[in-house]
Amino acid sequence: MSFLVIGECVADIVRAPVGSGAADRLHPGGSPANVAYGLGRLGRDVTLLTQLADDPTGRRIGAHLRSAGVRVEIGGAPVRTPSAVVGLDADGRATYTFDIAWSLAAPVPAGLAPDHVHIGSVAAVTAPGADTVLAETERLRDRATVSYDPNVRPALMGEHGAAVARVERCVALADLVKASDEDLAWLHPGEDPRAVAARWLALGPAVVLVTRGAEGSFALTRREEVTVDAPRVAVVDTVGAGDSFMSAVLDTLAGRGREELGALGAESLAGLLRRAGAAAAVTVSRAGAQPPDRSELDAAEALFGLRSGRAS
Repeated sequence: MSFLVIGECVADIVRAPVGSGAADRLHPGGSPANVAYGLGRLGRDVTLLTQLADDPTGRRIGAHLRSAGVRVEIGGAPVRTPSAVVGLDADGRATYTFDIAWSLAAPVPAGLAPDHVHIGSVAAVTAPGADTVLAETERLRDRATVSYDPNVRPALMGEHGAAVARVERCVALADLVKASDEDLAWLHPGEDPRAVAARWLALGPAVVLVTRGAEGSFALTRREEVTVDAPRVAVVDTVGAGDSFMSAVLDTLAGRGREELGALGAESLAGLLRRAGAAAAVTVSRAGAQPPDRSELDAAEALFGLRSGRAS
């Protein structure tokens, strides 16, 4: 089972709290890159098609990805590696200020025939590179399943109506969509997240997952709706939590085709949400986007008692 992730790498510069005397921390990041790294940590065969500058930060991010076994394909080198200054509130929740350009023009390398394609975040909606992302996804989806995470960054989304249209084009390409309640609140303010998820299902996906931070997550298919609580854990920061959730989802569902995804039963969906929630819990318990490897994820499920956790 091979995975292709297409999207941005970003240097996350986490600001130290004012008056703490601590130094800022630099962590390799970018939502698609984090998903690829998480899949690599779980032992999956994964390639990331991205852009990295030939600068110290770009080389550091490349080495970070390769350390997890991720094959990195560079589709063009920007002038500098994209960055995001990350501010943390008292509860460890992250806000971002971006310096990002996305101009991917190179197609997927010849001979690369993934079984699954994952897209999302800045790369799927930011011109001019988004055109390449969507064209390659459309070309590959005849033989590969597709997942999408909008990972909305309001400062980079442009005019609201156009942004919603771009996101929904990606939703329509995907078999599996994962979004946060914050994503949905920006895209469709005032609407119930379940109503939005149901509307997205009608666009084409077999499964829509919605994360709600400390409140857990829910899954929606045309047959089932399942809600699962989140484990309780001391939060260091929330950087990369949703990406760890996504990596665990893709790992758990590896090998399932479109019809199988649509036929997932309530028990399977609950187990999926629990395992993905355990991955996110590990990540928020330590600084930066540090997803678990397989042994850590197995241990986290046992530690949090998620196999017997509440689902409805």
